[in-house]
Amino acid sequence: MVLGAGPASPVSGCPEVAELEANLPCTCKVHFPDPNKLHCFQLTVTPDEGYYQGGKFQFETEVPDAYNMVPPKVKCLTRIWHPNITETGDICLSLLREHSIDGTGWAPTRTLKDVVWGLNSLFTDLLNFDDPLNIEAAEHHLRDKEDFRNKVEDYIKRYAR
Repeated sequence: MVLGAGPASPVSGCPEVAELEANLPCTCKVHFPDPNKLHCFQLTVTPDEGYYQGGKFQFETEVPDAYNMVPPKVKCLTRIWHPNITETGDICLSLLREHSIDGTGWAPTRTLKDVVWGLNSLFTDLLNFDDPLNIEAAEHHLRDKEDFRNKVEDYIKRYAR
């Protein structure tokens, strides 16, 4: 079931999911594999600009029982060459950190909408080569931007269609 896909949409009775539906970036789609489990959903980000344009990147989001005192757990299911996402799907995004020294980490005032917009921004304005999780990808970009772009495009062709 895709969020906003009509009367079968799981948004009834869940204001935060309804807010998420109403405020999705145009490059994102949300899918609830089991409409009875709104705490587990998949996000597809299809960037329309930058290095990752043309790729389809799947993320799995699990909202823990302690939400919103703790952030949701998010994993990238698509293999990607990215400075802030490891090839095994771990993600470096400050708002997903429970404790952040710079004050940009998770706070109970944050919502699932913030998470989706943050993940979407990893492909544009939050793409960060200076504080990487995948150091090899960041160093690759620093060393040879054109070869970095070629590797990103190769990964998109192989894993993100």
